[in-house]
This record gives sequence, C-alpha cells and structure tokens, in this order.
Amino acid sequence: MKGLLARLNIDPYLLLLVGTVGLASVLPARGIWAGIAGGVADAGIALLFFLHGAKLSRQALVDGARAWKLHLTVAAVTFGLFPVLGLGIRAIPGLEPSLATGVLFLTLLPSTVQSSIAFTAIAGGNVAAAVCSASFSNLAGIFITPLLTALFITGQSQGFSADPVLTIAVQLLLPFLAGHFLRPWIGGFVTRNKKVLGTVDRGSILLVVYTAFGAAVIEGLWQKVTLGELALIAVLSLAVLAVVMVAGTLAGKALGFPREDRIVLLFCGSKKSLATGVPLAGVLFPAAQVGAIILPLMFFHQIQLMVCAVLARKLAAENERAAAAAPAPTAPAASA
Repeated sequence: MKGLLARLNIDPYLLLLVGTVGLASVLPARGIWAGIAGGVADAGIALLFFLHGAKLSRQALVDGARAWKLHLTVAAVTFGLFPVLGLGIRAIPGLEPSLATGVLFLTLLPSTVQSSIAFTAIAGGNVAAAVCSASFSNLAGIFITPLLTALFITGQSQGFSADPVLTIAVQLLLPFLAGHFLRPWIGGFVTRNKKVLGTVDRGSILLVVYTAFGAAVIEGLWQKVTLGELALIAVLSLAVLAVVMVAGTLAGKALGFPREDRIVLLFCGSKKSLATGVPLAGVLFPAAQVGAIILPLMFFHQIQLMVCAVLARKLAAENERAAAAAPAPTAPAASA
C-alpha cells in the first residue's frame, strides 16, 4: 500500500485527514464531548509548537542567515505575492463565501519547514539557507498571518480584537519559545525520537481537524458546499501554485541567484503550512467556520507535495546528468 501511494505521490497523511473529515461528518463531537475534544486539541497544539521550538537549531539559522537577500525574496513571495493572488480569487463571483475566505487565508500562511527542506535537499539546493528561510517564515507567520488576517478578513467585518493576539501568545508563541530555550537540554531527545514525536505533531493536527469539521458539520457545512465548488478549489490551488512557482523562478534568475539558491526560492516560497495554518484558523475564526476555511488548505497541502515531489526528482536527475557530463579531473603529472 505504501509503495502504491509513493508511486502516485500521495501523502499517506492525506488519507488520515480525509478519514478524520469523514469521521467528523458522520460522528461530530457534541455537547460535553465537544468541549473535551476541544480542550485536548488545544493541549495538543501547545505541545506541537513546543516541539517545533525544540527542533529549531540556532546554528542552522546563523549559517543560513548570510543569504539575507534570498530570505527577503522568499518572504516577499510568501507574504506578498500569495496574498495578492488570494485577494483576486476571493473576488471571483459565485464562490461560497467561507471557501473564498479559506483560499485567501491559506495565501496568508507561512511556508512549511520539513517538506521545504527535504525537497531542497533532494533537488541539490542550499539546505542551510532553506532551513533558515523556512524557520524564519514559520516564526514570522505567528505574527504576520494574524495581522494580515485582521487586515483582509476579520478586521473588515468585526474590527480588530486583542483576544486572538492573546490566545496566540499563550497557546502558540509561549510554548514555541519554551521549547526553543529548552533545546540545549531536550534537543538530543527530540532528535533521537523524531518519528515518535512526528506522530504527536500529526495527531495534534488531526484532533483540530476533527473538532473544526465537527462544529462545521453541525452548522450545516455539507449543505452549503457542493462537489463542484470543491473541484474549483482544487483547480484554483493548482493555478496559484503554478503562478507562484513561475514567478519565483523568474525572480531568482532576475536577481542573479545561483542555482542552489533558486531551488530554495522555488520550494520554500511556494509552500503553505498545514501544521501552522490549522491551529491559527482555530484561534482566528469562530469554531463553526473553521472547517470550511481549512478545506482549501487541505487541498493545497496535497497538491503542493505532489508537484514538488515531481520537480525535486526532475532537478535531482538534472544534477546527475550534469555531474556525469562534467570532465573528470586530471591527475597531476608525475615529477621526473
């Protein structure tokens, strides 16, 4: 089964997400159980950000920070070009409002960390710079995404509120900083148990997805959203990804970045983080709206993984061909 999914470039985690959505659709948490599930999900998210902080290597950031021009370009694509595209899509007439908001919200999110670095490494890019760009994007996103959300979405209808800022600080930022400051003592444990703790990461997201979709189903989500609209979301996600990738490639060449840095821009600049987006959506939007709002993010998450997996392998093959075509180094002449 795993081999088939790998050949199809399908992330097995997507099947778990789909299964969680199905469970929430059939058996949503109600009454006291909704409160219990929400409390467990909140605790899981705090643990997730604590582990993210513990994983963040200061030395990797120092090593990669020298490429500041590259990092600013990645940030411009992530928090500049993407939101412009999201605003354009939200203006499309006839798109269900919560889904349109979801598309805009996903464009306001930071980049991923693990997959951006992994694809950069496979493609032969500047891994140290990718670590720095992706980590900076995620850290900045804790502040920038709520500000952009208030500017373009929630602030337009209800005014700015300090409540989401306080919730983000307590539930997301404080655990993140605590984990990072404790890294000298727990960093080795986190590295040795990466697979087990990765299960905690993903399990936390599944809990939030379950509670969010359960609340949305109770409010009539599947009576509002049609299969045609879901197909449109998939098409729009692919179109946004294509535009960003082409723009990033052209920008990297125009700015004179070496090939290794252009690969960083391609993969770090085109990603959007499910792991950060789901918790932030739970903080920034009413519970009944979160399920519909994160639907576009789930579509985009899988599409970006499939496309980037193909591109990374293609770039890796180009590296191998270039290495094979390069002339072999000549041995120094023997002295008489």
